[in-house]
Amino acid sequence: MRRRYLFVLCLVTIVAPWAVAQEVGPAKGALVIAGGGRLDDAILERFLDLAGGRDAPVVVIPTAGGEGDYGPYWAGLAGFRAVGATHLTVLHTTDRAVANTDAFVQPIREARGVWFAGGRQWRLADAYLHTKVQDELNALLERGGVIGGTSAGATIQGSYLVRGDTRSNTIMMGDHVEGMGFLKRTAIDQHVLRRNRQFDLIPVIEAHPELLGIGIDEATAIVVQGNRFQVMGAGYVLIFDHERQLDSGGQFYFLAPGDRFDLKTRVAERPGQSWTPLERVQPKPWPARR
Repeated sequence: MRRRYLFVLCLVTIVAPWAVAQEVGPAKGALVIAGGGRLDDAILERFLDLAGGRDAPVVVIPTAGGEGDYGPYWAGLAGFRAVGATHLTVLHTTDRAVANTDAFVQPIREARGVWFAGGRQWRLADAYLHTKVQDELNALLERGGVIGGTSAGATIQGSYLVRGDTRSNTIMMGDHVEGMGFLKRTAIDQHVLRRNRQFDLIPVIEAHPELLGIGIDEATAIVVQGNRFQVMGAGYVLIFDHERQLDSGGQFYFLAPGDRFDLKTRVAERPGQSWTPLERVQPKPWPARR
């Protein structure tokens, strides 16, 4: 009996870290992940609210855009200024040695929110992945701050970096495949309906069935707190889950503004008189690849 008890105890000790790792969203803080295009003011206002209000210190990182320099009057700040943000800092480098200095990351240490602008996500990976910047972004979430981003700034927040190839943004699994991982075990695509990308995540999820594929349309965002997110904006979010399909055999389904999604159970709910699971979504794995 004692031997069996010790075996169970050892098993729990081994399994416990794995169980903790099953968390998908951030334990503290929040994420605002937007699909590109012109964002509704409400999305940026929600980001500022999560950061602590219009006067909260916010860092904007434009590195994905590929320009050599971004000044304090960079046009990309206009959307934040339009919704009343008063404390904005632009932070940019392409030099990983610079990104690893205390002086460079000091604005992130003082920030309540960080926003990644659009462009090419591999540029963000090249500049900041596994540097003090990434460390301080994780610390920002840990103290209850918010990380947001649009287009490339959305994709970089997942763990698997789709469209990360330096040759073309049409290559889904390219020479850069690691994201920042603020949202674990996910692959995030953007501009999905506007650019007819609704089928592009299917081969990614077939090759990596453990991942959850999230496709976000323009002018649309998901707001992640803990292991749940809610859709806001003007468009739709597509879910690609290898263990679920539509009753018609479809390999993805749509979430509308107001819908919410549990990232651990992978159950989507739609508001009404009460929250109810989406119709037609069945717990049935995708067919095997031929």
